[in-house]
Amino acid sequence: MEQAVFIKRLVELRMNKGVSARDMSLSLGQSAGYINNIENGINYPSMTVFFYICEYLGVTPKEFFDVETANPTKANDLLNAVKGLSNKQLDNLIALARDLKKQ
Repeated sequence: MEQAVFIKRLVELRMNKGVSARDMSLSLGQSAGYINNIENGINYPSMTVFFYICEYLGVTPKEFFDVETANPTKANDLLNAVKGLSNKQLDNLIALARDLKKQ
């Protein structure tokens, strides 16, 4: 993943969570400007901190790199919500989702 894509994804997921870069940095036990420095392309996190970032954002590393899913947390909520639905209900939900995607 290119640095620009990594940065865009980090910002997107952080904004989805509704936290500032400063608050996220401090919550991760880093300096106040740590996430800001990553988002400005000054540095990358270590692998250890990357895993902490994913945990903080509530995503797996795989979900972090899945840029086609804008909000993996909400996608997981939806997946959990549909468990136990009948085939007919699932078909209706799929049709609705496809219709919404066209808009």
